[in-house]
Amino acid sequence: MTIQCTATSAPVNSAQQAEDIRRQIDQLVERHYALTHTRKPFSAGHSPVPVSGRVFDATDVKHAVDAALEFWLTAGHFNDEFQAKLAQRVGASYALTVNSGSSANLVAFSALTSPLLRERTLQPGSEVITAAAGFPTTVNPSMLWGMTPVFIDIAIPTYNVTPELVEAAITPQTRAIMVAHTLGNPFDAARIAEIARLHNLYLIEDCCDALGATLNGQHVGTFGDVGTLSFYPAHQITMGEGGAAFTNHPGLRQAMETFRDWGRDCYCDPGKDNTCNRRFGWQLGDLPHGYDHKYTYGHLGFNLKITDIQAAIGLAQIGHLEDFVAARRRNFDSLRRGLRELEDFFILPEATANSEPSWFGFLLTVRESAPFSRDEIVRHLNDRKIGTRLLFGGNLIRQPYMHNRHYRVHGALTNSDRVVNQTFWIGVYPGLGAEELDYVTGTIGEFCRAPTRHQSR
Repeated sequence: MTIQCTATSAPVNSAQQAEDIRRQIDQLVERHYALTHTRKPFSAGHSPVPVSGRVFDATDVKHAVDAALEFWLTAGHFNDEFQAKLAQRVGASYALTVNSGSSANLVAFSALTSPLLRERTLQPGSEVITAAAGFPTTVNPSMLWGMTPVFIDIAIPTYNVTPELVEAAITPQTRAIMVAHTLGNPFDAARIAEIARLHNLYLIEDCCDALGATLNGQHVGTFGDVGTLSFYPAHQITMGEGGAAFTNHPGLRQAMETFRDWGRDCYCDPGKDNTCNRRFGWQLGDLPHGYDHKYTYGHLGFNLKITDIQAAIGLAQIGHLEDFVAARRRNFDSLRRGLRELEDFFILPEATANSEPSWFGFLLTVRESAPFSRDEIVRHLNDRKIGTRLLFGGNLIRQPYMHNRHYRVHGALTNSDRVVNQTFWIGVYPGLGAEELDYVTGTIGEFCRAPTRHQSR
């Protein structure tokens, strides 16, 4: 189809022509979306039931196209608006976008090593308490900075660390706690934040799986010093790749921004010069007076920014967030109802007290008394096109990359080992409807009740 501007008797200026073309493009995007992205009928046993996936409508695509037409590319006004809306949604003073949730964790932890924090700057050798059962990039930043991770166990069926275990692991060398809200189920961040304050420790809450989750009515990530998020397609909202760190502390915001932006001392936005009005008037480090402030570096840093096209998609996606979170909760409740008669075979997940999770998945731990193993049922489900995942790295100290690394373990990691051998999860994301969920619970029920299926065990 050829796009043409409507002819008029009077001359039309270029701005008006561009606006007319943009309206036509919006209409074509809507038509294209309807033709290519509408939901297809579900066929049990033939259609896949993934654990996660992108959920979007024509609005999201139009936002991406609008940003592409502007062709600003690096972070611009879409990013500014997205950061402001995100900060407001989570109840933080500042939100800072980055190119992934893992980068958000890296930037958040790196900020704790900033000389801007003076006597509270973390030094190599400091201990950082974390969960043994989790995702590697919750732990990796501390090791990259020469810290010692201290691994503690989790509790089942919340799959989170407990305040008691956190407090028991503290030593005079402990300087920080960095823990994730497992699969969108909040850990007891209120009590752990109290413990952190009592012992003068930093608390970073990895909320990459938990956007929209609350504890005592307060959004996760705002109990401690910094919260982090991921916008990978599996998460509550997506911009493809992307993430964010958020905080209420202006000093930490400044440090995170510096680490994100090459480690530079300058704080000008992309495309801007001389915000400080002293671009050639500083004398910093051993540089000569007047050395260009845009090329002065006060921190070891990275380039972890996003593009404005990503931010435009995120801006549209955050408009869907409430519906997405509600759908995840409905799907979780549907699976729990459908599987509650199978508690002889599985430990079903439970929400932390006084919390409203933003469920990322539905965890199942196969009981020791079950007549089948975790691997047997996972293979069975995958053979029937039902996607499954393990609880990320399981017990991280058993991962190959942890061999010969320096860390400390506090207490037994009984449940973390149990997760390695017996736990998996299935999807609750908004792209799943009643037909898919009924098929999942029916398939699991049939497997569990089959009298001869598990004779080999």
